[in-house]
Amino acid sequence: MLRSTLLTAALSACALWLASWSIEADRSTMDTHGLFEIREEARRFISQEYAKGQQRWDVLAPNLKTLVPRCAVPLETRWTPKSYGRSKPSVMVICTAAVPNTVMRRWNVHVPVERKPNQTGSPAPF
Repeated sequence: MLRSTLLTAALSACALWLASWSIEADRSTMDTHGLFEIREEARRFISQEYAKGQQRWDVLAPNLKTLVPRCAVPLETRWTPKSYGRSKPSVMVICTAAVPNTVMRRWNVHVPVERKPNQTGSPAPF
């Protein structure tokens, strides 16, 4: 009985912590690149697309399980190609050279986007 009570209390505490976590708080550190900055880079890309007269898109959050090393060079962005097999449009945020680490030299994170309501026109150029 005590064991199940402790388990329930621990799960409740974890749920409260996860519910309070926000992408706004996931900022870059000396070792990792934050999801906040990755999403902001995708937002800059979408803003540039607006300037070209493309459709209006809302930038969503990247997968919250993503953990990547800090990038040593400026991030690059582009539409994720259809050949990557993603079912919905997304912006690919690319790091061509991560800070030295034992895990990966480069990475890319796909940030999903969705068309803003009441928009018409052609699909995303990818």
